[in-house]
Amino acid sequence: MLSILAVETYTIGSKIILGIFFAVLLYIFIQFAVKMIEMGYVLRTKKPFFVHLYLSLKTLSINQKSILTKQFAFYNKLDTKHKKYFEHRVASFINDKDFIGRNGLEINDEIKVLISSTAVMLTFGFRDFYIGLINKIVIYPNKFYSRINKEYHKGEFNPKLKALVLSWEDFKLGYKTTNDNINLGIHEFVHAIHLNSLNERDISSTIFSDSFKELTELLSENKLLRDELVQSKYIRNYAFTNQFEFLAVVIESFIETPKEFKLHFPEVYFKIHQMLNFNFAGY
Repeated sequence: MLSILAVETYTIGSKIILGIFFAVLLYIFIQFAVKMIEMGYVLRTKKPFFVHLYLSLKTLSINQKSILTKQFAFYNKLDTKHKKYFEHRVASFINDKDFIGRNGLEINDEIKVLISSTAVMLTFGFRDFYIGLINKIVIYPNKFYSRINKEYHKGEFNPKLKALVLSWEDFKLGYKTTNDNINLGIHEFVHAIHLNSLNERDISSTIFSDSFKELTELLSENKLLRDELVQSKYIRNYAFTNQFEFLAVVIESFIETPKEFKLHFPEVYFKIHQMLNFNFAGY
């Protein structure tokens, strides 16, 4: 009797283990199939199959939403649905990063919301918007002394420390004038996104890095376009320091004066549009 019970128990246990094994196998197969289908979609369209998919949406406090509405113009260009997604991402980004004040600067909602909104704006066409290379954001009241370059800086990104460092005074100045194509927050976050795309292999990082490669090939092969960019003065000279500064500067221009950019340099505009997957807010 005991031996029969043991055999039955063994048989049931074997079936359970076998069922789990096939369930895991099926899950892996579905994941692989979905990844292959999306990869095919990406190769055709140069954009993710989907961007916004959430089980629940985080919300901002009344004060935080007020700051977002009154001080961040990009948010106000979005439709109602995308505003909800934007708020969710800002709240999530705030929770994910450590905000550290230096030289007596106290961290408040304005600092958290506006800096996080800059990151969310730039990655709003990405599925993964957290920028994994950033763990902490260090904010000084104004220019700070950089131990890296032994100079005073307005901002810098340190990938080894996973730290983005900003002058709050200069960050705010970037949004005070919205058509000069100079914005410290955008510039420094682009550096972080650029390096992050070289380290990560998610869909959005792949599109970003591949599109930038296409842009550099376009400019290297088209001397006329390259010369026009240099001589136009639309893209400031600092862009031609190296490829990292070039990308940061052209994205500043893309965000602040998209119509002018598209009018003068449509091929470059299209590559940035593709890189960021900007299909909203009139871009």
